[in-house]
Amino acid sequence: MPRLPALPEILKDTFRRRAAVALPPRVLEAIERQENSGEVLVKLIQLAVVGLWTTLYLVAPRTDMGTSFSPVPYALGGYMVLNVVGLFWALRRGLPNWAVYLNIVLDISVLTVLIWSFHIQYRQPPSFYLKAPTLLYIFIFVALRTLRFQPRFVIAAGLTAAAGWLALTGYAILADPSNMMITHNYVHYMTSNSILVGAEIDKIISILMVTVILALALRRANDLLVVSVSEQAAARDLSRFFDAEVADRIRSSETTAMAGDGIRREAAILFVDIRSFTPMAATLDAGEVVATLAAYERRIVPLIRQHGGSIDKFLGDGIMATFGAVNDSTTCAADALRALDAVMAEAEAWSDEPVLSRITPERVNAAAACGEVLFCTMGGENRLEYTTIGAAVNLAAKLEKHNKVLPARALTDAATFDRAVAQGYEPTHQPRRERQHLEAVDEEVDLVVLHEIR
Repeated sequence: MPRLPALPEILKDTFRRRAAVALPPRVLEAIERQENSGEVLVKLIQLAVVGLWTTLYLVAPRTDMGTSFSPVPYALGGYMVLNVVGLFWALRRGLPNWAVYLNIVLDISVLTVLIWSFHIQYRQPPSFYLKAPTLLYIFIFVALRTLRFQPRFVIAAGLTAAAGWLALTGYAILADPSNMMITHNYVHYMTSNSILVGAEIDKIISILMVTVILALALRRANDLLVVSVSEQAAARDLSRFFDAEVADRIRSSETTAMAGDGIRREAAILFVDIRSFTPMAATLDAGEVVATLAAYERRIVPLIRQHGGSIDKFLGDGIMATFGAVNDSTTCAADALRALDAVMAEAEAWSDEPVLSRITPERVNAAAACGEVLFCTMGGENRLEYTTIGAAVNLAAKLEKHNKVLPARALTDAATFDRAVAQGYEPTHQPRRERQHLEAVDEEVDLVVLHEIR
C-alpha cells in the first residue's frame, strides 16, 4: 500500500516557493490568454451583480428620500461604467496587474459603501448594517478572483474585504462614543441593533479563512494549469510528428502504450516514391533538396489523408501510408487505390510550382497492396513508435520498386485490385494486367498496371 504524505509535507509542498520554470513564450502566451478570458468572465459577472444591486436599490423602500444625500446611485453608476470600460479593455488587450488590483479595491469599496448606506436609507444607527445579508456578496467578489488563476488576486480581495468589514465594524462602534451599543448577550444582539464584537470577528475570520482556502486551492490549480498548458502545447507540436489518426489514438487510449502492443487488421498499404531522386539531390544544395521534398509532401500528404489514409512514415523521398490499419475500414483497398490515382493526377498538375518542376510526372511512382497486417507499438521503454508490419507492407514496397522494371508509374496486385473494385473503386485509366516474376518473391505475381508511363 503506498504511503500517504503527512500533513506537514502537504503544507510544505503547498506553501513553498516553486522554483522559477523557464516556460517557452508560446506556453506563457497560452496561459496569458486563459487568464485574460477569466478576467472577461469576471467583468461579465460583475456587470450582472451591479445590475442586480441597481434593481434591488430601485425597488427597495427608502425613508431617506429628500432628507439626505445618498451616495449609492453615484457609486453604482460609476461602478457600472468602470466595469464596462474594463470589459472592453480585457477584450482588446487584457488588464495589467495594477488594473486588476484597482478593480479589487473598487469592488470592495462599492460593496462597503452600499452596506454602509443601509443605516441612512432606513434611518437606523450604524450597527443596523452589520446584520445586512449583503455581506455575503463579499464571498462572491473573493471567489471571482479565482478565475484569473493567480492566488495573489484572491488574497488581495480577501484582505481588502476583511479590512472593509473591519472599517464598517469600527465605524458602527465609534459613530456614537457615548453609546457604542456593544453587548455580550447573543439574544439581545439578535433582537436589537446592538453590536456583538465576537460576531463581527467571526465574520472577518470567515472571510480570511475562505480566502486562504481558495488561495491554497488555486495555488495547486495554477500548478496544474501550467502543466496542462505546457503539455497541451507540447502535444500540439508533437502531433505534427504523428499522423492525425495516430495522435487521436494516443490521446484517447485508456491505457499507456507499451512496446509490443498490437492488433491484427485487414488494411491496404500505399508507397509513393520519387524515382532517381538521390542522384538528382546530389546536384542540388541542401536548401533546394529540403524545399523540393517539403513542396512534394505538401501536395501529396493531404490527398492521402482525404482518402482515409494515415501516414505511417516518411522515407526520405518516399511516403508509406496505411488504410484501415489505425482504425477498421471496410473500404481500405478502394481508398488506397483512389488515393493512388489522386497522387498520379496531382503529379501531372504541379508543373505550376517552380520548385517541383524538376520532378516530372513519370518520376513519381506508387504501388498499393492489401492484406492482413499487424498495427503495433515498437521500441524501448523511452522511445516508442507506431508502425505497421506484415506481408502486405512487404508486397507494396516491392511493387513500388517494380515500377522501374516494367516500366510503369503505379502498380498493384490483382487480388488488391479485385478487392478494391468489389469495394466500389473505379479506375481512372484502363488497367493492364500481366504476370511477372517479382524481385525477392519466389513466384510470379499477377500485376495490374494502373498508370503507364506516357
